[in-house]
Amino acid sequence: MLLLRRGWIAAVLFGIAQLGAGYAHAQDKVIKVGTLKLIHAITPHFYQQFAPPGYKIEVVPFESPTDGKNAVVTGTVDFGTFGIAAAMLGAAAGEPVVVFAPQCNGGMAVVAGAKSDIKSIKDLKGKKVAIWPGSTQEVVILERLKAEGMTIKDIQSIRLPFSDMAPALARGDVDAYVGAEPGPGISLANGAGKIVEYPYSTPIGSLNMVWATRQEMIDKKPELVKLMMEMHRKATDFAMGNRAEMVKMTMQKLGQQQKSIELAAPNVQLTWQIDDEFVKRAKAYGQLMLEKKQIRALPNFDKFITARFMPADMPAKK
Repeated sequence: MLLLRRGWIAAVLFGIAQLGAGYAHAQDKVIKVGTLKLIHAITPHFYQQFAPPGYKIEVVPFESPTDGKNAVVTGTVDFGTFGIAAAMLGAAAGEPVVVFAPQCNGGMAVVAGAKSDIKSIKDLKGKKVAIWPGSTQEVVILERLKAEGMTIKDIQSIRLPFSDMAPALARGDVDAYVGAEPGPGISLANGAGKIVEYPYSTPIGSLNMVWATRQEMIDKKPELVKLMMEMHRKATDFAMGNRAEMVKMTMQKLGQQQKSIELAAPNVQLTWQIDDEFVKRAKAYGQLMLEKKQIRALPNFDKFITARFMPADMPAKK
């Protein structure tokens, strides 16, 4: 009888403890973070490791940069990472999107069929080239075509999201694509593609994705923005300092093979610092979009980009 009583008491205490743990978990503050299904958008998946007690990070994946930006603007997510192009389009249209950190540099590539005769940007003339409208890559390839004395009319532009580009090339549906990692890595790994160019010779260099929120968050919850900035910094430094972990996380979240991810990883530089070079490239990017009539006016860069949440002891850029 005594043993049964002790067992009953233990079971009750265990149940209370479980209810308490469940209640505590239910009280966690959930922060919704949007990201893209790309290796250079993998940083948010590391945030939970650096979240203080009482915070739960819910990562929401998006296929399109524009969808990710819209989710931030409408409040579907609290924070999000997407291309500078999507952010610029929103800000130029008067949407309350605010960039408070970079997300990554690089991650882009012009890829052609492995057996094709395409060896340069000029060789894309008359070819079927997959491009995702409204992406950073679109602006980059337009500028690269211009540098070679060409325009978009010189190629057959095929509208495709990034995740469909590598499969389309492998099937022969397109001759080339202007893609985002891990697409180029996948094409290299399966032998279907070859790199024509890493298109970083334009005035915007390798600038690609940004970390953003909406103005309301800046105004009403600056401490939360500061907290997310710190998580972003720590997660970025961790991923860049532990490439094996970055590859592992990308395989887990994107469902890709290790070989393709390892081939993609060197083309990705995760980053978090807003410095003079970042601002210079962002402004150059806006100017390119204006010249190409993708936006009607430049955004107010003093509101569009804020360095307010950068660490006071941020190291100088080498």
